[in-house]
Formats: sequence, C-alpha cells, structure tokens
Amino acid sequence: MPHYKKISDRIEELKIDNPRNENSGLRWLNIVNASKQEINYLRKNYNFDLGHLRSTAASVLSQRPLIFRGGRYLFLILHFPAVENGKVISGEVDFFVGHNFLVTAHNNNLPALAQFFNIGKKDPDSLLSFSSESSAVLLYEILGRLIDDCYRLLDDNSLEIKAVEDLIFSGDQKKAVEKILLLRRNIINIRKIMQNHKNILKELTKMDSSLVDRVAIKKYYESLVEDSKRLWETLDNQKEMIEVLNNTNESLLNDQMNSIMKTLTIFSVIVFPLTLLAAIFGMNAVNMPFVNHKYGFWIIIGIMLIGSFFMMMFFKRKRWL
Repeated sequence: MPHYKKISDRIEELKIDNPRNENSGLRWLNIVNASKQEINYLRKNYNFDLGHLRSTAASVLSQRPLIFRGGRYLFLILHFPAVENGKVISGEVDFFVGHNFLVTAHNNNLPALAQFFNIGKKDPDSLLSFSSESSAVLLYEILGRLIDDCYRLLDDNSLEIKAVEDLIFSGDQKKAVEKILLLRRNIINIRKIMQNHKNILKELTKMDSSLVDRVAIKKYYESLVEDSKRLWETLDNQKEMIEVLNNTNESLLNDQMNSIMKTLTIFSVIVFPLTLLAAIFGMNAVNMPFVNHKYGFWIIIGIMLIGSFFMMMFFKRKRWL
C-alpha cells in the first residue's frame, strides 16, 4: 500500500507505517483551505464534533488558542507567525489528534508545515514518529518544526535591528524611522501570536499515548515548553532593543531639529540690525542723518555691517556659534 495519497485537491494523506510494528499505522491528513467538501469528508470518516469542524472551515481566524480533550480525540487550535509582504501575520493550524490519526487544517501560509509534510512524503522513516507510529509524537514533531521556524523570524528581526542601528549612527535617521516602525509592529504581532503557547504546551505534557511511554511524551513536550520560554525571552530582548533604538533615533532627530532652529535663530538675530536700520532709513523723514551726505549710502551699509559683526562676536563669546 502506498504511504502517500492525494484524496482531493485540498486533502493529502500520509501513512506512516513501520513494518516492524504490528499496529495498523499512523495516518496524517493535511488539509489546506478547508471548505464544505473537506468538512463533510472529515465528519463522514472521523465523526468529529460539528463545532470543531466549523472552526476549521471558518474564514475568520480564531482570536485565541484552544485545547479540547474529548473521549475520542484531542482538538487543538494554535497560531504561529507567518510573513506576508514583509508584515508578520497570524497563521492558524487546527489539529485533530486521535489514536492512529492526526489531522492538520490550515491556510497554507506556514511554509514550515508544508516542508515537514513533504519530508514525510519523501522519506517517512526519517520521522521520529515512524518507530512508534504515535500521533502524540507526530504532533510533537510538527509543533517543534513550527516553533523552530519562529526562531528564523527572530533571527531576521535581529538582522533588521542591526541594520537599523547602523542607519541611525550613520546619520540616516529618517530612513531608520520606517524600519523601526515596521520592526515594532512585527515584534508586537509575534508577541500577540505566541503569548499563550506556553500554557497550551504545558497542557500537552499531560497527554497519554498507548504506543509511547508517558514519561517520554512528557519529556518531548517539556522541551517545547522550554523552547517557548526562550522564544518569549528573545522577544522581550528584541522589544527592549527596538524601544532603545527608537528613543535614540528620536533624540538624534530632535538634536538635528534643534540645530536647525538654532541656526535659523542666530541668522535672524544677526540680520535684525540690518532690517532695523533699513526700516529706519526708509522712513524718508526730514533731517535724516547721512541721507543727504555724499557717502551716505556707504556709511549706512557700514553701520549695518558693524552691527551684524558685533552680534556675531556676542554669540561667539557666549559660545552659541
């Protein structure tokens, strides 16, 4: 029997079957953009709860993660960060986990999930779950891949933070503003997406499996809890770094603005004697000094220049220049 089967355009099935085991094998159904047809297929073949199936087919993402323990299966909704046009968005994955089966339903915006499914399709015996054929172990592997992909996003953030730092201290503060705003938005979005992972993963450490020792299952999921903690600590550090860089950039921009205003103020004060004398001698009053003098024009110009010179010397003495 082939280990891979394409049931429809949106449903792929991977059978993980270890010939050394006497079990019937583990089936992984991967569903992309579930519609009414896929929901009917799941209800007919697996008899899942209608409310859970409706959540899977909803066009609007769930606003929070969810874990439901039923008698026949575990239903799980988790969100992971995905990148679309440079912006971090929420990618939702719905899991149905039961004995000898696992169903993943998503919108195909998480490449790490698609890549892992392709690995299983090409080389199923490379999966950790191949030896035990346990859906609990397969779920652990999938979540591990998705969390590892989060580290890739954080690495990209670190590179962008370094680029922003270089821009700021190279004097290109205006260009840095746009990058800072994008980074702040992305980091905030990742934090919103990942904030409840730790609690959900702690719940999964209590999972039972008839094929794998409970101590091993607990160890697997505790490692995911630790990964989630490290992710959150890294996000906290990146949030602090980008806030510091934003404050630094604003300080430098304000300093530039103050320098411009200082220059304009000094220029206007230096020019003030010229403007004042020009206004006085422009009144055309009777008996104005120097007006009828042979060198009156040059005398007035000289007085203006002397006034400006003394203003410049005053500013220099005050060390404002």
